[in-house]
Amino acid sequence: MTPRKAAEAKEVEEKAKAGTRPGRDAATPELFTKFQQTRDPQVREELILAHMNLVRYLARKFANRGEPLEDLIQVGMVGLINAIDRFDSSRGIRFATYATPTILGEIRRYFRDRGWAVKVPRRLQELNLAANKVVDELTQRLTRPPTVREIASEMDVTETEALEAMELSEMYELPSLDGELGAESDEARSRLQDYVGHVDEEIEQFERKSRLAEALRALSPREQSIIKMRFFDNLSQTQVAQELNISQMHVSRLQQRALAKLRELLREQENE
Repeated sequence: MTPRKAAEAKEVEEKAKAGTRPGRDAATPELFTKFQQTRDPQVREELILAHMNLVRYLARKFANRGEPLEDLIQVGMVGLINAIDRFDSSRGIRFATYATPTILGEIRRYFRDRGWAVKVPRRLQELNLAANKVVDELTQRLTRPPTVREIASEMDVTETEALEAMELSEMYELPSLDGELGAESDEARSRLQDYVGHVDEEIEQFERKSRLAEALRALSPREQSIIKMRFFDNLSQTQVAQELNISQMHVSRLQQRALAKLRELLREQENE
């Protein structure tokens, strides 16, 4: 955390305490577009103040772990500011979805800088730091959670090593989308899910296509050709048989085998 970012986070927090935080509806897509076009500091501050409840909620998930809640909120504010500065609304992802991994990443790094709760080999400590950084970067770049294979490839380690590194982070409690924001005394409380919003169909469709493309690459060349001709080029089994100079019965068997492989590969991806 740089001194400038920490000071900026502290100043915004003080303004929020003084009651200058606008309503949550102030953080509209139009406001993000305006900030991206003008980089106006005042618009930036409005966006920061409008998302204070998200930071407070995420910080409370790490309370009672030896660090003052106010310090955790300050650290989370740095993550929020970084997320606002980097956010691109034209990519079609909701801001809270984009910002949550960045805020959590800052808080987790804060705990790691304070020392580990259990005895962890130095190599795994370093891998854990690298893994969390890569997860944050890939989530923002791909606009979806990365797979273990993608994380391992980015880190240039085996999938087993990547899993070991990420499992160290499970000592931290992940927030529930059903959890409520605000203090118990608040009359009107909202949930984190209200900020994250509904499933983005375009992102979901992109992710499904990406998983399918990865599964197709695992098929044999002939199986890939049959799937492509049957379901992308809309050829009949007879036409495929003519193209490959094999019987229609053989095409049918290869097609069924390829589809079974695809279903299994996609099921494995969903369980990763």
